[in-house]
Amino acid sequence: MRKITLNDFAVMTPSYQQYSFDYVLDSIQKIGLHNIDFWGGIPHFYRFDYSENEAQAYLKELRRKAEDRGMRFVIYTPETLAYPYSIADPNKKTVQRTIDFFRMSMDDALTLGTDRLFINTGTGLRDLPVEESMDICIEAIAKICEDAEAKGITMMLEQLQPYESNLCYDIRGIKKIVDAVGSRNLKICVDLVAMDVAGEDLELYYKTFGEEKIGFIHFSDAHHEICGTGDLPLKNYIETLEKHDYSSIVDLEINDSIYWFDPHDAHKKTVDYLKTFIPEN
Repeated sequence: MRKITLNDFAVMTPSYQQYSFDYVLDSIQKIGLHNIDFWGGIPHFYRFDYSENEAQAYLKELRRKAEDRGMRFVIYTPETLAYPYSIADPNKKTVQRTIDFFRMSMDDALTLGTDRLFINTGTGLRDLPVEESMDICIEAIAKICEDAEAKGITMMLEQLQPYESNLCYDIRGIKKIVDAVGSRNLKICVDLVAMDVAGEDLELYYKTFGEEKIGFIHFSDAHHEICGTGDLPLKNYIETLEKHDYSSIVDLEINDSIYWFDPHDAHKKTVDYLKTFIPEN
């Protein structure tokens, strides 16, 4: 059984969206972690603020800064949950724009030094039949995964909460997509908060998909809040991952907007809590 340590944890960066990326690096270094889930959004990085050459030069500089501190980017999370992107919209131009954006994001991920790219379904229009939106979504993800296979990128598909999506908010939705797409480069990012909201558990995900298909974990307490402040069985989640020899990243998604004012404090409190039952290395 493989033991999980703090070296397996990463910090997801959107809660730092009111701070510079240098501040992000300082903060993650101070709390003793070294893995970064890089969120692609202003002010840290928005792809269309740069030409192709400018974007790659900028990302190389971010990578250099991280590596100089002994840190690394373990996944790239481009912002595609809402406007102006959707892979489930009836407007074909919107879907194609989103597919093209993911193709660019694959190159951006590789420049950052990671072969993982995050994806979620977003929602279909709620006044349309869900099956219609799901078909659009599956076709788009299949096209994205075809490109991902060619570039050696693994796509991490997350389930959402019902207020975020009418397509993929439980194990049935994510299984339908994974089975329909059928790509070896499509793996699952289990969001523990969404899992709990759906009344599911981590063991069910392993029973349904097996150990190989679960490639990433979004980890936080209830409502994406500081670990130890809610009622989620976080220690039990770690024990389940260890039981299944999980060897990928446990990603801290401490992203509630209540922490935007002081994201460093939120992550420090989380890491201090984790240290009560997780070894540092």
